Parts: sequence; C-alpha cells; structure tokens
Amino acid sequence: MTVANAPSAAPATASKPIPAFLDLKAQYATIRDEVQAAVSRVLESQHFIMGPEVTALEQEIKPFTGCEYVFGCASGSDALLLALMALEVGPGDEVIAPPFTFVATAGSIARLGAKPVFIDVDPHTFNLDTSKLEKLITPRTKAIIPVHLFGLSSDMTAIMQIANRHGVAVIEDAAQAIGAKYDGKPVGCMGTFGCYSFFPSKNLGGAGDGGLITTNDAKLADRLKVLRTHGSRSKYEYDLIGMNSRLDALQAAILRVKLRYLDKWAEGRRRNAASYRQLFAQANVKAVQLPAVPANCLHVYNQYTIRTERRDALKKFLADRGVPSEIYYPHALHLQPAFAYLGHKPGDFPVSEAASADVLSLPIYPELTEDQLRTVVQGVADFHLRK
Repeated sequence: MTVANAPSAAPATASKPIPAFLDLKAQYATIRDEVQAAVSRVLESQHFIMGPEVTALEQEIKPFTGCEYVFGCASGSDALLLALMALEVGPGDEVIAPPFTFVATAGSIARLGAKPVFIDVDPHTFNLDTSKLEKLITPRTKAIIPVHLFGLSSDMTAIMQIANRHGVAVIEDAAQAIGAKYDGKPVGCMGTFGCYSFFPSKNLGGAGDGGLITTNDAKLADRLKVLRTHGSRSKYEYDLIGMNSRLDALQAAILRVKLRYLDKWAEGRRRNAASYRQLFAQANVKAVQLPAVPANCLHVYNQYTIRTERRDALKKFLADRGVPSEIYYPHALHLQPAFAYLGHKPGDFPVSEAASADVLSLPIYPELTEDQLRTVVQGVADFHLRK
C-alpha cells in the first residue's frame, strides 16, 4: 500500500465508492438469508415480546460478557437507567460520569433526580481520567459510570481499586464496546453492571432499538429482572415501581444471527485500523493523532476517531471528495442546555471540550476495501499537505 505524500492534482477516487459512513446494506448482504429465516421463524410463532428467542440470545451472548446474569432490555439507554434503578439511585445521590460521551450516560442519572458529577477524560483514550477520580467521590457518591468509548476499555484496574476503596458501585457503559477486553476480560464483567446497546450502528446492531444489562450479583440480578417488566414477578402483582423495557423477540432473533459473526466483524475492524495506521505512517501526516490502544486492551473500533486542529474544514474537504465522516461528539455534555442547571461553564473540563472541537471519525466497518481505506487516507493527507 502506498499513499502519495504530496497533494494530488485532482480529487482521489476509489475503485469502488464509499457509499456511507456505515454501510449496513453491505453487512446485510452477507447474512440476508439467515436474517430472513430468523424473522420468519418469529412471525410464524407470533411470539413477539420476550419469550424463547430472548432467552436463547441471553444464553448465547454470555461468553461475550463474562457475566452470570444477562438480561435483554429495550435499549442501551434503558440498560443504564435500569442499572441505576437497581442501585436505588435517586434525589440527593451523585453519580460520576464523563461529559465526552452520548447523552444517555448522564441523562439516565438526571432522570432519576440524582446529580451527574462530570469528570474530564484522557486526551488519548477519550475515557475518564482516573487521576481525577478519587477526589470527586463524596459521601453522596452512589456510582461511577466509566464509558468504554469508541470500543476501547477504560482503565478498569484503577477504577475498581478506587470504587472498592470507597464502597461505590461501578456501572460499565459498554454500549459501543461489546467484545472489547481489558487484561483479557470482557468489558462489562468487571463492575457491578455492564450496559450494552444494540442500536443499528453498534458492532452488534439490531433492526431497531435494543439493549442488554449484565451482572454477577444474584440479588441485583433479581431486581433487574423485575424492574424491566413493570416491577412484576407474576402477572398483575407488582413488588417494585419498574418500567416496560423488554427486548422484542424479532430483535433477539436477528441479533442471534449477527452474534455468530461478531468476532469476525471485530477482527475486520481491527484489520482496517491496522491498515489505517500503516497508510497514515506512509503519508507522514503529523497533524493527525490516531487512536491510542493500551497494550492490555483489545479494541473493537465501533468508531475510528482521529484528532486534528482543523476538523471542520477537513470534514468538508473529505465530503467534497465523496468520503463520509462523522463527529462523535461535537458538544461536551456539561455545556449542553439540558445540563445548564449544573452551573458549568467553558473551561471546566478542558480536555473534553478540546476533543469535541477536533475529533473526527472515519469509516471503519469491516466490508471496506483496501482501496477505500487508501482513498480516505489520501484525502486526509491531501488536506494537510495542500498549500
């Protein structure tokens, strides 16, 4: 593979265009018959809510989570909310979470009347900065939510040591990281809970919303099972104030098909990430920071996120060449109107704010060809080397 280290005279073109930032049609084409058979099986059964498909998925997915108790639910957002409910988090409680993530992380805390206590992130991994963690813990701290952002595990050794020292629960937000590992352990099995999302753009994505909660605590597992079904253990009898967060059988059946390919797809993403690293090295673009991968982590690259000071201009430049890209996330949560009541101001979490200003995610899905990857890198190189 080669990438020119001087600007091209004309926009680079791939032998095959890049149709989208994430081409779900390319994935579906490889499993169409299996998915259609699974959907047909559910339609023939006319059993759409929970039931045998969900039970089967929960059993089959256990090895990917490393947890004894696994519960499907309606979304990744609900998974976070249910985990907090199981811990009885409410008004007067505090939960620590990063502001550089999707809104559901802090939103689930706020919905229960608890206070999101933001913690800045590491500039290389984008995960919470453990050096800042212990000083944020107070007598009101009920939980810590580390986010395994973009498919890379947080520093769980440091997090668990601090949490255990203070008797604080840990809820792993693994929405983007199913299959990722830390010291050989699956993310989601080291804390009190693991929370996953099956949103279509995730590495294991359904045909709509869906989520998963995991734990190794039998008592908390019992609470979760009841909370996701209106607080009911038996029909029309309610032990707790719960919610309706059941996984649909159709989603479970589709996810069971996709689960068989999850390792293969993750390896494809890692292969593409390795190609990106090689191509960027050949292009000698020094103004771009590539994703960091600590030696003890297995990355699953839900996103391949670079950093560059002229992010917005680069995004437009690439778009003009037919190269799609996305920004995750353009605004840190502490500066969003929804969290204005917390009283934060610009500069409170400078690393998160800087990341929001200069991150750009490039296509990474496993069906990409070498030519398509080369086209992406050529576009980034040409932008930074132009006069």
